Amino acid sequence: MRILKEDTVAIIIDIQEKLFPHIYQHNEIAKNTQILIEGLKVLEIPLIVTQQYTKGLGSTIEPINLAIGKYEHIEKMAFSCCDDPCFMNELKKLNKKIVIVVGIEAHVCVLQTTIDLIEKNFIPAVIEDCISSRTPENKKTAVKRMRQEGAIISSYESILFELCRFSGTESFKAISKLVK
Repeated sequence: MRILKEDTVAIIIDIQEKLFPHIYQHNEIAKNTQILIEGLKVLEIPLIVTQQYTKGLGSTIEPINLAIGKYEHIEKMAFSCCDDPCFMNELKKLNKKIVIVVGIEAHVCVLQTTIDLIEKNFIPAVIEDCISSRTPENKKTAVKRMRQEGAIISSYESILFELCRFSGTESFKAISKLVK
């Protein structure tokens, strides 16, 4: 199935200050996610940002804040974003069927959100090089489970070029610069 930009929204799940330094390969995840967000903005893909218990885990990390620009996050206490009514209202309002999923932790909030998206008839596209957990084993197990559940697994570069579709466009030129 081809992922088309007019059918797509992205969610940035809980990339927060107090947990992020403990995440496996966190520097790489931050860099990849920044590039993805900048590319999604070029393509005008809407973004939804969540924060899990901000009081305890802090705000979204600064590099991600800078990449996104002005936004309002959705505060949640549930592990799955889909268990939060504000999140679901925002997602339904955007009226998109494909949901690009990035964030932490892969084996908790990302996994549960992905499973719930599938159950709610959305098509999650999990960006493997923009998700992680505190241990590589937990990430590996989560990706395997998400694949078994029917999620699309992709990389940030692959999804950006798939959404772009054609070379020679201004979007293609901007995305090419981002991924180099």
